[in-house]
Amino acid sequence: MSEKQKIIKRMLEMQKQFIAHEHAEEFSPDAYYHPQEGDPLVGYREEYDALANKLVDIAHDEKGSTR
Repeated sequence: MSEKQKIIKRMLEMQKQFIAHEHAEEFSPDAYYHPQEGDPLVGYREEYDALANKLVDIAHDEKGSTR
């Protein structure tokens, strides 16, 4: 599996977990931006953003373009 596929797979897993927690009403919108220790969203935004940026970099490399 390529790095790009691994990143996409992880992002999809994260989205599924987020949606499951959201549907179970396990957190409020405030918890997304300010998660407390022990919340399922601790580090979520940071990891997802890092993965998304890495995916953009890979796409630019593939096309020979720059940001």
